[in-house]
Amino acid sequence: MTGAFEDGTDQRQTALIVRPTGAGQNILERLSLQFYKLTWRTPLHSGRLRGKVPQRLLAVPQDPLEGNPARGQSLRIGKFHYQGFEQAFCDLDYDKLDLQPSLTDYIHRFDWLRDLAAVTNRGEGAPVAAQIADAWLLANGMKTREPAWRVDNCAWRLLNMAAGSPYLLSSNEPIYRARVINHFARVARHLDQSAPRAQSHFAKTVGWAGVVAASLLLPEGKIRRAVGEDGLADSLRATIFPDGGVVSRSPIQLMELIGLLSLLKKCYVAQGELAPDFLLDALGRAVPALLGLTHADGGLGAWQGSAHIAADRIDALVAASEVRARPHRQALDWGYQRVLAGKSVLLLDAGPPPLARQSASGCASTLAFELSHGAQRIIVNCGGAALVGAMIPAALARGLRTTAAHSTLCLNDTNSTAILAGGHLGKGVAEVELERRDIEQATRIQASHDGYAKSFGYNHSRLLTLRSDGMELRGEDTLLPQAKPKPKPKPKDNVAVAVRFHLGPDIEIVPSDKPQTALLRMADGSNWAFLTSGGILTVDDSLWVDQNGRPHPTRQLVIAADTGKGGLHISWQLRHLG
Repeated sequence: MTGAFEDGTDQRQTALIVRPTGAGQNILERLSLQFYKLTWRTPLHSGRLRGKVPQRLLAVPQDPLEGNPARGQSLRIGKFHYQGFEQAFCDLDYDKLDLQPSLTDYIHRFDWLRDLAAVTNRGEGAPVAAQIADAWLLANGMKTREPAWRVDNCAWRLLNMAAGSPYLLSSNEPIYRARVINHFARVARHLDQSAPRAQSHFAKTVGWAGVVAASLLLPEGKIRRAVGEDGLADSLRATIFPDGGVVSRSPIQLMELIGLLSLLKKCYVAQGELAPDFLLDALGRAVPALLGLTHADGGLGAWQGSAHIAADRIDALVAASEVRARPHRQALDWGYQRVLAGKSVLLLDAGPPPLARQSASGCASTLAFELSHGAQRIIVNCGGAALVGAMIPAALARGLRTTAAHSTLCLNDTNSTAILAGGHLGKGVAEVELERRDIEQATRIQASHDGYAKSFGYNHSRLLTLRSDGMELRGEDTLLPQAKPKPKPKPKDNVAVAVRFHLGPDIEIVPSDKPQTALLRMADGSNWAFLTSGGILTVDDSLWVDQNGRPHPTRQLVIAADTGKGGLHISWQLRHLG
């Protein structure tokens, strides 16, 4: 994503944000990767993983990341619990692990060690950790196969096992202890080979972080460290935009990256060394980018598949990073705008969606917005498309990626960027034009996208003006015939338009005698009025997804209209009444 930027004396800021082009891995690279994976079950790859077995870890990093107490309590009673799924240890075949993918990765990554440590001391937790780890290692330790040996799962497993080694290595059983230590060495050698071959830049970043961690925690790591740090620096340059966002535009993925680098930094600390500048720089850019998507309550908005994540989880992650920063006001590459006005925060998706190869849960959400006032989320997006689990089946997750699941304009019930049958994002929004101005007692953002230009002949333009006290938001949604050079499609008349405003939790819609007005009563007793001067205002069902992947019912306001000759213009207003 590239942008042009101007900043004049009138506080006018403009940008043209363009969706990047180019393919992912070429055919030769994909064939090479497939051939490499075929070698995993051969003596050739087994030979690559053999070598000197270390006697111990050279250092134990302190885990800065916060475990989940609820999941930890489930582990104490003999169950894995993740995103609504439960699985008892006694019934589990670690050789097959025929489970939902997110729970499978949770087990393979040994993320459960952190959750166990959140609710037990070493004496109580070590027997549970040894029981799970020994069963897993007997089934998977010597069999190189996916998903257990996928690059990202391997790297996270190495880091998590290192941080949780006081729990894993408390046993006096020498054969078990040797099996654990040997697994560190085998995973490190596997990552040496696999990290540079990973399919995405993000997966390469995770893999190279595992290589660097192994170089710090295992003997004879000088050469591995030099190669690993070079690889990590290169992959971070490709993974993180200059403004700190990730190329997938996914806040959940950015959170994973911050956690990964924070834990890797502790590996340096455990060795009494300073982390390299490129790692600290990446963290220093990533944290304010993430904070730029937080609301007035400190929690995260729902963007590109993420859910509504509570403030305490964001605070814990920022504390783990040890980065002190203010939220980004705007991030042109990352593609988001943030306006703080009084107790209100306005967030806007002002960028094209990510490329298909960069995100498996990318959303057709261009020009969607969220608005909060204090602790109340007023206008939200549904969110949660990346949290497929017991309560969000795959079919629902696909629906949560659509334009209609976001607070923006939807033309003919069609996505502004296509979501293809295989789940990848297709053609649609290629460019977003943006202008942001600080005017008298307000901030004004005007943005437009071309996602409907080829199919319907229109560009969608949205103007948002938030008063400086945060008590009034005015909006205009316009469909204009595209002005690009010929050939261009003729704009279609009488096409159904829906401008959707998904409401946050605990908002009551109070009946009004004015058909173009809806009165909204918040959980704190305050009242807001929503008014529109165009179209027909209706109320429909909606939902929003919390950080645990649970959908909650709510409502949405919908302005329905049809395009006419020359397009469409709808004005609306959201005003605090007291």
